[in-house]
Amino acid sequence: MNQDETRRRQDVVIRAALSQIGKKYFITSGKGGVGKSCLTTNLAAALAATGARVGLMDVDIHGPSIPRMLGLSGRMSVGEDRTILPQQAGPNLLVVSIEGMLADRDDAVIWRGPKKINAIRQFISDVSWGPLDYLLIDSPPGTGDEPLAVAQTVLGARAIVVTTPQEVSLADVRKAIRFLSRVGVDIAGLVENMSGFVCPHCGQATDLFGRGGGRLLAEALDLPFLGAVPLDPDVVPASDQGRPYVLEKPDSDFARALNAIAARM
Repeated sequence: MNQDETRRRQDVVIRAALSQIGKKYFITSGKGGVGKSCLTTNLAAALAATGARVGLMDVDIHGPSIPRMLGLSGRMSVGEDRTILPQQAGPNLLVVSIEGMLADRDDAVIWRGPKKINAIRQFISDVSWGPLDYLLIDSPPGTGDEPLAVAQTVLGARAIVVTTPQEVSLADVRKAIRFLSRVGVDIAGLVENMSGFVCPHCGQATDLFGRGGGRLLAEALDLPFLGAVPLDPDVVPASDQGRPYVLEKPDSDFARALNAIAARM
């Protein structure tokens, strides 16, 4: 069988797998350091907590972080039909990441574009996802191989773009939005992360990175604004310990903001 025929057959399997998935969201950003993976993890946990069956696909080939934020370790297993079985991060949350395929989670993945693109296609074609209500895809920032592969493989996925209020982040988001438009991905909306900080000791609010830039950008570009998520210092240790903060502290401002975004999804 030649390479073209193999790819055509894989396309058929991918379409069949995607047909069993309800809503597909591609979470991306224009630059790194905006807390995108943390938001993706907590959104997935929030949706799964409602009883929905959720898949979480980490396509950051060189720097996967989703498994650690969910307390997952070890490698994914293979089913009797030779398909890959996702890792389980709760009753309704299934996770696939390149880290679950490595013998040592600290191994460096040194791949060029075509190999990364093929791996992302296999995350759909070779994985036994089964029926899902939601598939969330955590992509590395920018407009490179991974987001392009998602756009071309997971047809029908809508993008959620994450930014911080800083102008340098907003400038990169504009580029990401143009990229999404060019590759034909519909934008579900923008999320402003790290939007203000309330001191847990004195209760005083401080705009460490500014506030409102994401909403203003969404309005200027005529895009939906899904919500603003405040900075909470306790999110970091919870993520490091593999516990989604939206479940750890459901009464926090962070959790309330995430749950509101999940409801809009």
